[in-house]
Amino acid sequence: MSRATYATVAVVGAVALSTGLSACAGAGGAGGAGGGGGGSTDSINVLMVNNPQMVDLQKLAPEFTKESGIKVNFTVLPENDLRDKTSQEFSSQAGQYDVATLSNFEIPIYAKNSWVADLTSYTKSDTAFDQSDILEPMTKALSVDGKIYGEPFYGESSFLMYRKDVLAAKGVTMPAKPTWQQVADIAAKVDTPGGMRGICLRGQPGWGQLFAPLTTVVNTFGGTWFEKDWTPKVNGTEFKAATNFYVDLVKAHGEAGASQAGFTECLNNMTQGKTAMWYDATSAAGSLEASDSPVKGKIGYAPAPVVKTDSSGWLYTWAWAVEQKSAKKDAAWKFVSWASSKKYEELVGAQLGWSKVPAGKRASTYSNADYVKSAEAFATETKSAIESANPDNPGVQERPAPGIQFVDIPEFPDLGTKVSQYVSSAIAGQGSVDSALDQGQQLAETVAKSYQK
Repeated sequence: MSRATYATVAVVGAVALSTGLSACAGAGGAGGAGGGGGGSTDSINVLMVNNPQMVDLQKLAPEFTKESGIKVNFTVLPENDLRDKTSQEFSSQAGQYDVATLSNFEIPIYAKNSWVADLTSYTKSDTAFDQSDILEPMTKALSVDGKIYGEPFYGESSFLMYRKDVLAAKGVTMPAKPTWQQVADIAAKVDTPGGMRGICLRGQPGWGQLFAPLTTVVNTFGGTWFEKDWTPKVNGTEFKAATNFYVDLVKAHGEAGASQAGFTECLNNMTQGKTAMWYDATSAAGSLEASDSPVKGKIGYAPAPVVKTDSSGWLYTWAWAVEQKSAKKDAAWKFVSWASSKKYEELVGAQLGWSKVPAGKRASTYSNADYVKSAEAFATETKSAIESANPDNPGVQERPAPGIQFVDIPEFPDLGTKVSQYVSSAIAGQGSVDSALDQGQQLAETVAKSYQK
């Protein structure tokens, strides 16, 4: 089977198996109608995930129609259903949809298969959009060979969230740039058996659940899924050291039911005062600092902990992509440029409140006085985390494919999910980490063979 054919089959099969990535795993919202068919020349069909920010956009879309004369027909799906639908839609080039929300995992893969449209010429001619204002890591993550195939709607990295009051009561000071060992030491000091636990870390199976944070730990410990020549290193010394550290930490000082805890469960634990620290998506800060949050004003934010690397935060974005088959690319771009614009952020701020702005994508957001005031507890730390993320060089060795919390190949959702199931079982006390990763190595070797050929 050729490399191109294999990739196509893998995308349809493997990407469809994906579970939620980073903070998106905990999102929810109402569905929408519309979607199929060609529609009139003054309408477009948009397929998108049902995260709260997208539901907000659906409410504000009449403003776009008023300005442009273009009606938007939305199909809004839960994340897993969306990934399944987009993989089928784009791989077959069915042409049902003009625009879809894809992440920085799918867009480079789809671009290489010519399933998404090159938006570079639009970004150059539409000066009002101001591509230079998009944070560089986002532009790079959505580009292939210097061409832009997606525009971010919102973005995130990862950082460490901690209860300032709890640490202070124990006489503990969070380092400005903590190491994982320092985090483990702090977790032990603030842990109260039968009460507040030291830290919350995802243990729920899934390539975008457990392995979103865990792969960043592997990176900074010096491990990698694959070396540059596609040699699998899942049971390598560094990968095992990082995973054993992570599992031991969550078993000793982590949340109850850790093997089934994902983003949502950790967010609830942190909000309800059940854990003193949490390493996860920067987007979680908006919920922790919401006006009705019991922990508003009590949380401190530190960079993602490190060991051998200077930084270790991940990079993720829900972005807009235009299907190559679309016959309405000009109208589609008008929608994309509106939905990812500074003007749209101001519209959200004015009508829904600045705390609901889909941030993490534009430099100008972080110089907007209204936004900075609403997000002063975490805005600077979020921007710094995103700008320090480097998907091309996230560890101590060269990689064969980009990605920080994932490996950007079609086979990774299946590989990462299966290995996560083994590791989650180890968290639950059913088997060892070393055995789990030995099984993972066998799976990784199968994936590597096709690339090594």
